[in-house]
Amino acid sequence: MAAVFPVVGSGAFDTNPSYSSTFIPQLWSQKLNAKFYANTMMTEIANTDWEGEIQNQGDTITIRTAPSITINDYAGAGTTLQDEVPVPITVDMQINKGKYFSVQVNDVLAYQADMDLMNMFTEDAAKQLKIAIENEVFFQYFVTEGAATANKGTTAGAKSGAYNLGSDSAPIDQATPANVLKTILRMSAALDEQNVPEDGRWLIMTPQDRHLLMQTDIAQAYFTGDAASTIRTGKVGMLDRFTVYVSNLLPKGTTGKQLVNGLAATSSGGSSSGAKPRRMMVAGTKAACSFASQISKTEQLRNQTDFGDKVRGLAVYGRKVLKNEALVTALVGDPS
Repeated sequence: MAAVFPVVGSGAFDTNPSYSSTFIPQLWSQKLNAKFYANTMMTEIANTDWEGEIQNQGDTITIRTAPSITINDYAGAGTTLQDEVPVPITVDMQINKGKYFSVQVNDVLAYQADMDLMNMFTEDAAKQLKIAIENEVFFQYFVTEGAATANKGTTAGAKSGAYNLGSDSAPIDQATPANVLKTILRMSAALDEQNVPEDGRWLIMTPQDRHLLMQTDIAQAYFTGDAASTIRTGKVGMLDRFTVYVSNLLPKGTTGKQLVNGLAATSSGGSSSGAKPRRMMVAGTKAACSFASQISKTEQLRNQTDFGDKVRGLAVYGRKVLKNEALVTALVGDPS
């Protein structure tokens, strides 16, 4: 005889006693928002002050940035002061990206009554959203828009041009721990030459580069960690004024191919003559990038193609590089 579903004790989520109240999408949205931001690195590396009241894809956020104030010489008593009227600089950031999830459950109303199950669903959805969104945003920040010309390449440095931060055809030889540390120091110096404040600086590297870095004496002496934040955001400590994070989602490339996002196969990159295997290290401050996200919709509906209900949610977001002089990127690799 065929089994009758749901089967109690079958390993499926049992929902007895059943719950027959009303699905509350706002509750799910609030939980997902809170859990997403607890997990994502975006709150650590980007300015998130501009979220406002995001409702849907297609919304626009107008970001006001501080203008540069002119400093004049004062010649003493009797000097006629020259006044200026600062004009705020505005930049529009489009909320034009979206990610969604849609899952089938046998009795979503019962699941909502069970807060442990609800927490489990929202926790996993938030983690998967974090991975998908960071994967796309990192590529947009660090490749599509990118750092200022003086903050990347083999002659980085706005004043000196003295810092080799690698190129597609000549990534920095990262075969030894000492070379990893040298790259970090060069990235720090490039930001210094752009007069980027020291406060709030961050750096992101791959697990491979962190593994090399931790073999250096200076890293072992000065790296300090936070176990709770490491589990969630990838934060591992501070080094040379940088709060250091680790991520598998940084752009990467292989022989003869363009850079791709962290989740893509390197073979999927377009043709790039002379390119060698490489991966990114990136650094900057929150002033460099802006990010805004919102779980704009969660809803429950009956599955039309199978038995059961569905819960689905939509996260909309926008991302933009505001000050590319406060962003620095390095291309590193291992000798072939």
